Amino acid sequence: MTEKLKKYRVQAIFLLIGAIGGFLYWRFIGCETGTCPIKSVWYYMVLWGSAFGYLVGDLVNDYVFKGKRENDKTV
Repeated sequence: MTEKLKKYRVQAIFLLIGAIGGFLYWRFIGCETGTCPIKSVWYYMVLWGSAFGYLVGDLVNDYVFKGKRENDKTV
């Protein structure tokens, strides 16, 4: 279990950052008229922020730690 948590910790951190960012976007910028289907409800923005955060975290994890894994294999 701890190995999986260690493996996906970067994605989890970015997922939380994305969720917070989605909520803050809804709170301060969101749709004032309520006609926007995604931006008018806070939990949709949190969901989209979380998904975006996870994808960015996965991308960062691949670029940052992939090089380290490749270097470990060659040494």
